[in-house]
Amino acid sequence: MSNSKRLELCNAFEQRMKTRRSVREFSKMEVSQEIIEKIVRISASAPSGANKEPWYFSIVKDRKIKKEIRIAAEKEEKSFYTQRAPQSWLNDLNKFGTDWNKEFIEIAPYIIVVFKQIYDLNNGQKYKNYYVNESVGIACGMLLTAIHSAGLVALTHTPSPMGFLEQICKRPENERAYLLIPVGLPSKNARVPVLKKKSFSEYCEVI
Repeated sequence: MSNSKRLELCNAFEQRMKTRRSVREFSKMEVSQEIIEKIVRISASAPSGANKEPWYFSIVKDRKIKKEIRIAAEKEEKSFYTQRAPQSWLNDLNKFGTDWNKEFIEIAPYIIVVFKQIYDLNNGQKYKNYYVNESVGIACGMLLTAIHSAGLVALTHTPSPMGFLEQICKRPENERAYLLIPVGLPSKNARVPVLKKKSFSEYCEVI
């Protein structure tokens, strides 16, 4: 393949990814479970430290479980917005119009909860995992890319603390919640903020 062809492919992919936006207003329209499972499969093909693959994905579609997650998430978020968040953080969030109300958790047809495995657990024995945060972070980047490539939208949500997700999803002792991602189609009236991205020279240099 020629360099010009490679550049052409890169340009097309760049333009595609520039259309990705985080969405907080979801449609209730159903999405094929097969598509969601394929998206997770793509994510799980990510590289990881010593190929330990220190991740686990809970695909939540059950309405009762989503409601339980929403109630727990809103409890933590309300505490954050009203008590724990410094004013500087709240000021930075103002442009997104967010608050502690997280109705999208119930509306989106799927919630993908990503867990990181802080160590490997096999038959009661603990084994070391390597570069866990880095590995799971790469997998989540691939997850978001796969979601966008499938014509769906998502939101990265990190209520803090997130220990309730381990309990609700009944995950073992070696796993910690890493990210909560509602996935689906945008509502007809979905709005996204107009954001100015940094220029290339602001985030990269060739040395």
